[in-house]
Amino acid sequence: MRIVPLLLACLFAATPVWAAAADPAQGHPPHAIHGSLLRTLPATADGRRYQLHIHLPASFAKEPGRRYPVLYVTDGYWDFPTVVASYNNLVYDQVLPEAIVVGLGYAGDDLDYGRLRTWELSPVRLGPEDGDSGHADRFLAALERDIIPLVGREYRADPAHRMLAGSSLGGLFTLYAMYARPGLFEGYIAASPAVVAGQDWIIGRAKAFAATGKPLKARLFVTGAEYEWPAFLAGIRRYQALLPELKHPGLVWQSRIIDGERHAGTKAESYTRGMRFVFEPLAPQTGPSRD
Repeated sequence: MRIVPLLLACLFAATPVWAAAADPAQGHPPHAIHGSLLRTLPATADGRRYQLHIHLPASFAKEPGRRYPVLYVTDGYWDFPTVVASYNNLVYDQVLPEAIVVGLGYAGDDLDYGRLRTWELSPVRLGPEDGDSGHADRFLAALERDIIPLVGREYRADPAHRMLAGSSLGGLFTLYAMYARPGLFEGYIAASPAVVAGQDWIIGRAKAFAATGKPLKARLFVTGAEYEWPAFLAGIRRYQALLPELKHPGLVWQSRIIDGERHAGTKAESYTRGMRFVFEPLAPQTGPSRD
């Protein structure tokens, strides 16, 4: 099957709200996400120029000795605002601990996000029509070697509590990271992951990992959308159905099909419920509101 319609159709054009241009005729200031900043990193050995979208907790400046859990989110140029909005709501409800949110993106203007993300979010070659792909191992290495240490060093990240989230190819990368570097993260949110890439390559990887009997001490939340492309959703359902059979020692997981949504529309609910699930052991409160 051709992967382009399934993996890249959601690459809609959007102007990030944190970089909206001011209207010089009206004198209106640009809009920005409160409590957030952009951090451009030096080019990697592969020539990748990453930009981090970083949202700091409300108590960050007031509690200089405190360390915080971190949620890393792929496709930060799209998904960072959605995740931060849900994060703030959940912290208000006290069902999420204060945490740092780091959106993973690219430095530069007028970028071809489709081409950039295809290079590094898939662990397997997608096919000649999808350009250069299959370099998830290099992106994961850069994340582990460069990005995670920087966030820990300069933003007081707690190394014991680190989560990863992503949608579509980002969801596939999230699952890949869980099997390739178990222990690097303790929570994973895979929203509508592109399981079908490489003819269910990630399912083969999951089975191979399960065959080793090694523990996978983590929390995993996997979703699909009810109105995804049928073949794409079928791949997600195959992985969800396989999870109880894999019996990964130590893995606590939950899966969900988001009703009434298509591929991109599932992100808000997937990230909201996913954050609640992966952060549940650290949540100040759980369950119904308390008096």
